[in-house]
Amino acid sequence: MNTRVLSIELRRSLAPWAGAVLLAAALGFLYLISGPWWRGTATWTGQWTSMALWTRSLLFYLWPLAVGLGALQGLRDHRSRMSELLTSTSRPAWHRAAALTGTTALSLASAFALLVLVGAVQVLGNTEYTHLGWLPVSLVGAFFLVAGSVLGMGAGRALPSALTPPALAMGAFVFTALMHMSLGRTRTTTAAGVPSTEPKRISLLSPAVQEVRDVLVTLSAPVHVGQTIWLLGMAATGFALLVAATSRARLAALTPVLAGAVIALLVLPSDPRRMYVVDEAAAEPVCDGPVCVAKTHQERLADVAGPGKEALRLLRGALGDRAPVSVRENTAVLPDGAVPQWSRTTVLFDFDDEIIAAAQGEELTRALVAQGMVPGCSPVGWTSVGRDTFAQTVAVGWVLGDLRPLRGTEPASWRREVDAESRPAWKELTALPRAEQLARINAMRAAALSCEGDAFDALNGGASR
Repeated sequence: MNTRVLSIELRRSLAPWAGAVLLAAALGFLYLISGPWWRGTATWTGQWTSMALWTRSLLFYLWPLAVGLGALQGLRDHRSRMSELLTSTSRPAWHRAAALTGTTALSLASAFALLVLVGAVQVLGNTEYTHLGWLPVSLVGAFFLVAGSVLGMGAGRALPSALTPPALAMGAFVFTALMHMSLGRTRTTTAAGVPSTEPKRISLLSPAVQEVRDVLVTLSAPVHVGQTIWLLGMAATGFALLVAATSRARLAALTPVLAGAVIALLVLPSDPRRMYVVDEAAAEPVCDGPVCVAKTHQERLADVAGPGKEALRLLRGALGDRAPVSVRENTAVLPDGAVPQWSRTTVLFDFDDEIIAAAQGEELTRALVAQGMVPGCSPVGWTSVGRDTFAQTVAVGWVLGDLRPLRGTEPASWRREVDAESRPAWKELTALPRAEQLARINAMRAAALSCEGDAFDALNGGASR
């Protein structure tokens, strides 16, 4: 397809408008709606992989729109009543189909590229860690839009009705929704008895990805390969429908998409832990002495190093040989509902933890001491406050010699409740002989680190549950 044909198609087709609609819808969704893509460390402008995954998640809405716009484009000849005239010309049908699909593919791919570029410009200013591991995520996302639009064009040509574009768009949306709901997920129960769900292999046929909760998580290579095979079959079917002239040819055109789905399901991983995996390069530790952060957060090491070393010194003075000897960002990614896993020798922290996120200097030292004493046992993905917070407050007060709520224990009513529960326990603890204090603190840490007991009960001298 030469430049002249391309320019003519761009002027007379809906392709440029389709790209503009998709780009405007995506940017409007990201900037006009306050959502999780603006919170925590995994914001869409915070890190490269997070940006790629958040823009892919928008395909939940953009892909059905691309399919519908493609179907509208496929109705062009029928609307202009030129179908019989075009079939009587000497130009092969695949030439006209290539011109139509080429301009639409270029427009939609350019729109998605501009969306990624908007995010990339902001990511450059927010992180020092650069890599190309995010690129396959975005390339497959662009291919989803292209293949979806080509399939829509073929369906529009095969079923020339004004109802075809909205019906296809709605069908694509229902398919995507089902892949992320009952049809594409398995209900499970964690070892702690917490109900949860896991993605099935079939859910990876959807263009969207699950919500981005951890900056270290990315899609595995088999997912990229399987999805590419599925999309090649989808695009081939769409193109074959565009050039098919008989009912038998249209039925035969369905073969590539069916074969692509079957082969893709053989390639795609069945284990949820092989679908979304930890980016080992991003999780590699970058250290300043005993204090380490993941490579993806290396620009934050300078802020953590001083408070981290001070927290270790304070813990050593309070616990002696039982004190942890290092501070590390927690790079373990566990499934939702799983019980956290903690270390006796290492203070593990997460930049998304409420008591860590906004803390600096002395407050960060207090927060790291709290993590070293009572790291918390809420199931992964759950937000809860309660007795672990009471134990944390007392433990930090015991180490530092003064009792005050930690940052992140808001609102004010909750801070008052924390003080009301923790102050009597702190007074009782500090009134005991030193040996008894250490015994209770060690019992509290044992319950907190193993997540097999009630740390606050152990601190008060009660039996662990």
